[in-house]
Amino acid sequence: MTTTKHFRAVCVAALTVMTAACEVSQDQEVSIGEQTAQEISAQLPLVQDPYVNQYISELGDTIAKLTSRSDLDWHFAVVNSHQVNAFALPGGYIYVNRGLIESTEKVDELAGVLGHEIGHVIQRHSVDQMQSQQKIGVIAMLACTLTDLCNSGLGEAAINIGGSALIARHSRRDEFEADSEAVENVLRVNIDPAGVPALFEVLMAQRRREPTIVDGWFASHPLEESRIANARRLIEQSEADQASGLLQDLPSYRDFKRRVAMLPEPPQPQRLTDPDRR
Repeated sequence: MTTTKHFRAVCVAALTVMTAACEVSQDQEVSIGEQTAQEISAQLPLVQDPYVNQYISELGDTIAKLTSRSDLDWHFAVVNSHQVNAFALPGGYIYVNRGLIESTEKVDELAGVLGHEIGHVIQRHSVDQMQSQQKIGVIAMLACTLTDLCNSGLGEAAINIGGSALIARHSRRDEFEADSEAVENVLRVNIDPAGVPALFEVLMAQRRREPTIVDGWFASHPLEESRIANARRLIEQSEADQASGLLQDLPSYRDFKRRVAMLPEPPQPQRLTDPDRR
């Protein structure tokens, strides 16, 4: 079976599973996430550096284990792509692009991103998407906006299954809910939630300078000035802006970013040949 045919088969199988029941239980959610994560591991250039993986996992676990879904087996991974993005799969699978890490200045900004993506899992946003008309958009979304794979045959297959566009994007309501979760999630571990709007402002500035680098983020995470203002309002309501002793940065974060900068360059997307399209 060719890669593109296999990709389609996985997507169709996932679609069948997800439409078989009106409600997805937690066990089903975890199974969907695990199956999708296996496909993602085969398709996306995940970072294998032990130091980088341990750092992102420890930071993510620290936040996730104090949430209402601490019982999940959380997984955190870095995608070797300079595109600025992050994404969450059902069941606790969180992916962060190296490009997003490279855009941060302090650990509270990365913590805010992780808190946000964890929030999507807590609110089951991806499950809700999968139960809607965009049932297989998550894989297409990851293939196309976490990397440059939409320039390859795999990307073409991802966005043309069934002859329709399947790129998933979170609604503004989902994003506001995940922002609220992010503020609460990082506060529980004594991290300054100011990192949430601070990174938003960095991304807005990058959009003006280098739009192609952050287009994936804005396609999947609607972001405008109102979200920044809302995040600051949430912080004021929590009185975190008046709190002292909240963690903003760590010396180890400089080492982490240096290690990320030393990673091999992302692989160039290779056009895949589908015999059916010859």
